[in-house]
Amino acid sequence: MSPEGSSDDATPESRYDPRLYGRQRNKNVKPRQIALIDTLLPSVRLPEPEQGPIEPAALMPGAREVWLEIGFGGGEHLAHVAAANPDVLMLGAEPFMNGVGRLLAEIDDRKLQNIRVRYGDARPLIEALPTGVFSRLYVLHPDPWPKKRHWKRRLIAPWFLDEAARLLKPGGELRVASDWPGYVEWTLMHVLSRRDFRWTAQGASDWRERPADQPMTRYGEKAIREGRTAAYLRFERA
Repeated sequence: MSPEGSSDDATPESRYDPRLYGRQRNKNVKPRQIALIDTLLPSVRLPEPEQGPIEPAALMPGAREVWLEIGFGGGEHLAHVAAANPDVLMLGAEPFMNGVGRLLAEIDDRKLQNIRVRYGDARPLIEALPTGVFSRLYVLHPDPWPKKRHWKRRLIAPWFLDEAARLLKPGGELRVASDWPGYVEWTLMHVLSRRDFRWTAQGASDWRERPADQPMTRYGEKAIREGRTAAYLRFERA
């Protein structure tokens, strides 16, 4: 779903404005990570969405389920979940070179065969994926864009929730984690106003405690160091 006002003759990336993410690289990309982007990424990279629809079933025939993580950061969570569920096809999207390099190192070290990577904006990928294929979507510690003038850049928004509802099977799960109280409130406000998602929490521990099958990430650790407590929200596709 393209933002209003985008022109038909815009380039694939320029159609999506404003950006949902900030910098794409910092200074400490390790030589091994750069090498893996050249050598390993081509074999695990998702097809370019601009070339047409993407069929996950063709990427890993026989996969029990297909899960997607949008903005996988350093890849710790994605690699952990993939290793714990080798019969699940894990798709991950990340525009940040350092994060892609870290995930590739995890794939290489663990010899993971069930991960496919989108290095770039998630939005073209989301639009190229088929309806009702995914059993789980993760959005963990997205950029909170705390300044009000930047709220339009937040990932959790009507356009994304429309797409998440389209991608998920009935009974599928959308998981959102954030350590910014304002973003947690924002997420609940947007999701609970819809009829196609149900918040599954039965008590405070259901959102205050990290799910047992989700590892701590570097962003979660950073939040703890800075005195913030994360919330873990789980929504079921109606």
